[in-house]
Amino acid sequence: MAYSIDVLITYADADNQPSSLNSEGWVDKFKIFLELMLEQVLGKKPNILLKNENDTLSGADLHDVAIFMPIISESFLASSFCLKTLDNFIKQLEKSKNQRIFKVLKTAVPIEKQPESLRNLLGYEMYQMDLDTGKTGEFKDYFNTEATSHYWMHIIDIAFDIHDTLMTNEGKSTGVKAINSSKTIYLAETGSDLTVQRKIIKRELQRHGFKVFPDQNLPGKASDIEETIKRHLDHCNVSIHLIGSTYGAIPEGGDKSIVDMQTRLAANKAADLPPFEFSRLIWITPNLRSANEKQITFIENVKRDSEVSEGAEILQTPLEDFKNIIREEVIEGGLDKKRSASLIEDKTNGKPAIYLIHDKIDHKEAANVATILEKSGYNVLLPSFKGNLLDIRENHIANLRRLDGAVIYQGQVNRQWVKMKALDLMKAPGFGRKKPIRGKVLITSVGQDNSLFEGKGITIIQNDNNLSKSLVSFLEEVKTG
Repeated sequence: MAYSIDVLITYADADNQPSSLNSEGWVDKFKIFLELMLEQVLGKKPNILLKNENDTLSGADLHDVAIFMPIISESFLASSFCLKTLDNFIKQLEKSKNQRIFKVLKTAVPIEKQPESLRNLLGYEMYQMDLDTGKTGEFKDYFNTEATSHYWMHIIDIAFDIHDTLMTNEGKSTGVKAINSSKTIYLAETGSDLTVQRKIIKRELQRHGFKVFPDQNLPGKASDIEETIKRHLDHCNVSIHLIGSTYGAIPEGGDKSIVDMQTRLAANKAADLPPFEFSRLIWITPNLRSANEKQITFIENVKRDSEVSEGAEILQTPLEDFKNIIREEVIEGGLDKKRSASLIEDKTNGKPAIYLIHDKIDHKEAANVATILEKSGYNVLLPSFKGNLLDIRENHIANLRRLDGAVIYQGQVNRQWVKMKALDLMKAPGFGRKKPIRGKVLITSVGQDNSLFEGKGITIIQNDNNLSKSLVSFLEEVKTG
């Protein structure tokens, strides 16, 4: 159905007062910016109508509106005209059974204060927030760095979402790439420090034809939130989690933040399914200088707890690298390829395979260990140091799937590097392994404190003149395991 009014923006008069003589009010500016962006997206000038408390609005007018856009603020909630107009449009929607309300938040109005009919709708937050104090306010400068990454990012989101809605109403294709149209992804809610980055990733996934959950605001109570997250996860075969330096608020009746809850509930789902039937990608910020003790503890649990990391690829890399991994794994179908590969047994020469894990800086010294393993009759898998990050990582994951036993070589690398490689071995089932690892050993120099690995199933061997003899029992374990 075609409508003569593309977008009807309704607002309280107090939200459009000029800040100085002959200047536009907030709503006027918003309309100008949205109109400019929509014209680029639609390829034609849109018909956007403004209505405030001093304007008349008939039922016939509402019937001819494609998209209804309330500007939510405390002033809007105090306006009987605004609330009545909203109710009247919702009655129109009940007849058409088509959701066409775009909730724009001029100020930070809590969910519980919003009209009940809007609470489940995801909103476009057009205000700025000070991450240090949590205080919110209007943008004074619409063209500084913060406005570019937040206000204008939402304007772009709104324009594309309006375009898709208008095309759907007219029965036309939206032009969105249709690959993976049957897939749905759970893109976990984040702490306040990563909301913009989450929206960027969400927009790219949607542009490639993915349905992204959560597709509504999460409830206020912990029990209701958990139920909603589980329901959304049931629709998905991939979940993506961004973990920053803020732990986040703990909802009513709970003891964990929403970020924490989502991570654990996704892990529970992964634990109940075969490898690759449900995949998780977890990114942890490398910059934790501003993280409090609770957040540090949460992150350490994610990295170390085998139950929490079940079926997950955990990366603590620059965020742009993680976005590239999402493109490769999710958008370009890398996870599908891994699912297929995990069903095919590796064809080897019949020898047990040992993955010799070492860093590039220790390549020459590790070559001596490789020679010992080969002479002992084992197929040696080696890390790759050629190509880009994705190529190197893909080789690492392939080796984790194929190995029978693993040797971590600690030469000049630091303790953190060793910890991450040990964690990779713990997470190996999440990469599609069908069999247990027969043996794990850490070759380390004399005097290193290796108490961290006690009870982790990793044998510690000193890199000394007796290295070959020390490896014998490990090799037998791999051969007969």
